[in-house]
Amino acid sequence: MTPENIVFRAATWIIPLVIAIVLHEIAHGWVANAFGDSTAKRLGRLSLNPIRHVDPIGTVALPLVLAVSGAPVFGWAKPVPVAESKLRNPRWHGMLVALAGPGMNLLLALLAAFSLALFRLLDPPDNMGTLFVGVNLVNFLLINLFLAVFNMLPIPPFDGGHVVEKLLPRRLARGWRKLGRFGFPLLIVLLVFLPMAAPEANFVAAIVVPPVQALLNLLGQIFG
Repeated sequence: MTPENIVFRAATWIIPLVIAIVLHEIAHGWVANAFGDSTAKRLGRLSLNPIRHVDPIGTVALPLVLAVSGAPVFGWAKPVPVAESKLRNPRWHGMLVALAGPGMNLLLALLAAFSLALFRLLDPPDNMGTLFVGVNLVNFLLINLFLAVFNMLPIPPFDGGHVVEKLLPRRLARGWRKLGRFGFPLLIVLLVFLPMAAPEANFVAAIVVPPVQALLNLLGQIFG
C-alpha cells in the first residue's frame, strides 16, 4: 500500500475526521451537562464510542466520496441533542454550548501540532507504518483547524450561527433560527457544487482558508 493508494488516502482522512467530529459533538454535550442539561448524557451521547455518533451520510458516505475523489474532506456526526430550556441560563450557557465544539477542535489541533513536533523529535524509522501515522497527524491537524473555523461561520445551523442567535433580541432570534432548515443544502452547495461550477468563486478558499492558514502558521511558530 502506497500513499497514492485509494485505501491509504481514504483511511488517513476518514480516521482523523471521525475522531475530530465525534469529539466536537461530545464537547457540546459535556458543556450542556455541566450547565444543567443532561439530555445528551441520558441518551448515551457522551460516549467515546463512535458508533453512537455516526451519521451514515455525514460521517461515512460523504467523507469517503470526497477522500477518494481527492476533494477537500469534510463531514459531520449526528448532532448532540441539547434542551436549552434546561440550561441554568439558556441564553449565555447556550452560547457556551455552541462554542464548545469549535473550542474542542482548536484544542485537538494544538494536541496534533504538539504530537507532530514530538513525532519528528523521536525520529521514527522510515517505513509505511511511520508514514501512515505521520499523515494521519498532519490531516488531524488540518481537519480540526478547518472544523473550528468553518463551524464558526455566523450562519445557522453552524455553531457560529447559534452564537449570533443568542446575541440577537428574542424576536429576531426566532426568525434567524428558521434559517437553519437550509443549512444542509447550503453546506453541500458551498463545499461541493460551487467549487465545481465556478472555481474562482470558491467560498471555502476565500473565507475559511485564510484564518486556517493563519492558525497553522501560529502553531508552526510555537512548535517549530
